[in-house]
Amino acid sequence: MSDVLWLALALMLVLEGLLPMLAPARWRQMFSEILKLNDGQIRFFGLACVGVGLLLYWWLAPA
Repeated sequence: MSDVLWLALALMLVLEGLLPMLAPARWRQMFSEILKLNDGQIRFFGLACVGVGLLLYWWLAPA
């Protein structure tokens, strides 16, 4: 189980690093737009990401 967790973390880091590596100006612009959001909007986005992640895990996890 812990091996899968480390692999998931590694994949997340690869995916998170793609945009800053390939388009740093666009990444900086997107980040500045995110800073303009209020706390409730950021929390909702975080909640949506957690929800989608849990649904994907539930759907893809071996029985």
